[in-house]
Amino acid sequence: MLDAMRRAAFALPLLAGLLAAPARADLVYVLNSGDAFITVLDSTTREEVRRIPVLREVHHLLLTPDRTELVIGDSVANELIFLDPATAEVTRRERISNPYHLEYSPDGRHLVITSLRRDQVDIYDAATRTLQARLRVPDKPSHLAFSPDGRLVYVTLQGARRLMAIDLAQGRPVWTAEVGRQPAGVIWHRGRLLVGIMGADHIAVVDPLDGKVERTIPVGRGAHTVFAAPDGRALYATSRVDSRLTVLDPETLEVRARWDLPGGPDCIAFDPEGRLWVTLRWVARVAVVDPATGAAETIPVGRSPHGIFVQPRREPLPPVPVAATTPTDAAPPVAEVTAAPVSPPPLAAAPLDASPVVPAATPAPEPGQAPWWRRSLGR
Repeated sequence: MLDAMRRAAFALPLLAGLLAAPARADLVYVLNSGDAFITVLDSTTREEVRRIPVLREVHHLLLTPDRTELVIGDSVANELIFLDPATAEVTRRERISNPYHLEYSPDGRHLVITSLRRDQVDIYDAATRTLQARLRVPDKPSHLAFSPDGRLVYVTLQGARRLMAIDLAQGRPVWTAEVGRQPAGVIWHRGRLLVGIMGADHIAVVDPLDGKVERTIPVGRGAHTVFAAPDGRALYATSRVDSRLTVLDPETLEVRARWDLPGGPDCIAFDPEGRLWVTLRWVARVAVVDPATGAAETIPVGRSPHGIFVQPRREPLPPVPVAATTPTDAAPPVAEVTAAPVSPPPLAAAPLDASPVVPAATPAPEPGQAPWWRRSLGR
């Protein structure tokens, strides 16, 4: 009896410690392109736990190849912001020309950056950020994706209705092809390219050898881009005008489900439980979507949230003074550095309306008119 009591006395503190262990608290980074800050959310409490000031306008982000730093492009401020993704600490800032969309090549050797405003595609050495080649392209280079061997990078040209393939080693175009009005996101998927045709209502399935559109998949107006689930069991297409998520079969690309998600769904990140964290560009919120049912809850963030990233954690993030993350003075414009002349084939650009300005408050629609976010197109 005495031994049993001693064992029980030993076990009680251990059990209490297990019961008191904090719930998983992943960090969710949200880039507010309409506000000069990054929101950091606690995935368990759904509360903002950190606010990181930036200089101008952040859009896209990615992990370094060694996964130790989160790289964020501030396009108008002409700088890259490097964060420790586990602590949300800003480790450094580097001046670079107009970083809109950015990706590392599969081998980690190159960093490619598209400049939507300056009509240029820059190829950098990933380790040193040394400019290796700059391509002047018409018009509005937007998103990019790589071939699995890292030989080619594919860039959508929003203002020219085209997709361009660029040879990374030579720093010059291989082909350009028309794929549809205002192409946006592009991903490589099982030997084909999937391109969101934002000026229409579909995803274009493109042959990477010559840019030929083989088929189209209707997903809703303002088709933006496609995101693959980490387990490979589904693809998710966002449509900003019809405010919809479309679930695609990864094998056949047939539509499995359509979920309405008001507010202009844009970018998606996945947490360790497989939930979708979706930025809603027009309503200053992010949605957390159950992949089994499509049910969603929303969380307020800054204006025009765009890029999003989930960093798995096991403990809550401690508070930090805002001053500790405040940026210094605005970086001066980056000097233009032009590599050996590269002349891509001339492209006939179709006239496009300017990107809309998202109002601070949601205006009431005219009688018989759809909500304003459904009529909006942008970057």
